[in-house]
Amino acid sequence: MNRFLFILLLSSFCFSQTSIDNAEAFIAKKEFVKAQSEMTAFLRSNPNDLKAIELLGDAYGHQKKWDEAIEQYQVLKQKRPQNANYHYKYGGALGMKALSISKIRALTIIGDVKDSFHKAAQLDSNHIDARWALVELYVSLPGIVGGSFSKALNYAEQLEELSKVDGYLAKGYVYEYDDEPELAEKYYRLAIKIGGSVTCYDKLTEFYEGQEQPEKAIGNIEEAKDKHQRNAMHYQIGKVCADYNIQLDKGEAMLKVYIENHSAQDGVPKEWAYYRLAQIYRHRNNSKEALVWIDKAIAGLPDIDVFHEFKATL
Repeated sequence: MNRFLFILLLSSFCFSQTSIDNAEAFIAKKEFVKAQSEMTAFLRSNPNDLKAIELLGDAYGHQKKWDEAIEQYQVLKQKRPQNANYHYKYGGALGMKALSISKIRALTIIGDVKDSFHKAAQLDSNHIDARWALVELYVSLPGIVGGSFSKALNYAEQLEELSKVDGYLAKGYVYEYDDEPELAEKYYRLAIKIGGSVTCYDKLTEFYEGQEQPEKAIGNIEEAKDKHQRNAMHYQIGKVCADYNIQLDKGEAMLKVYIENHSAQDGVPKEWAYYRLAQIYRHRNNSKEALVWIDKAIAGLPDIDVFHEFKATL
């Protein structure tokens, strides 16, 4: 009898793990509807499985079904009120909902968003994502509803204690939005010096573009390209050259290298490189060649409005 119960429990456990593994695999492949279906069915007979509830919330979140995601995460934090990550996910879903509704309605839930992130940070002194969320929240909110650069910097300091790179990136972010570009550049540079990841370089490139400093942006991308040897950086250089009408020969060369070596891992479809080449040829007053490249872009991605708008200007 005991052996029978053991086999029964083992088979039930295996079924549970198979469903959970399936849902995780679906999410990894961005098949979020399938993950939702898998966990919805599983939870009918296992309504208290916390991992399944979390995965269902994640599946809803990836589909931007914020109310449904909020409902799942609320169940989790009620069942495990001391779990920092459940509070963080609940606050994140609430925050995304706030961005999708009117500003007046959003004001009614901002307090709950902030409380959830604070609770996550309080429960877990090492929770980096919760502190990043608070940095971004305090920077983005107007002062009249609780925004505060000083509070954002406080959480950036906490991040620096946990991770130098995250702390420097957070400080760069705060100073960028507090209109202190020299300090922002300093901390983005420090992040590159300490971490040197593609993300660190991307943040500094975005900063330079936001400051209308394309030459510095190109120099930063070239430094990143030499270090990381990624084809996507050829496109980034070409994009900046095309957008700002500078170093057009370099931009053309970089875009053609990108197209020649393009793969799905590069992220940006090669049709966008065709579009950037069309921009470069228009800058050179060569409308005929520009038309060739924009037609190639439209042939590959016919539903991109900006391609058609560009062609209408030739």
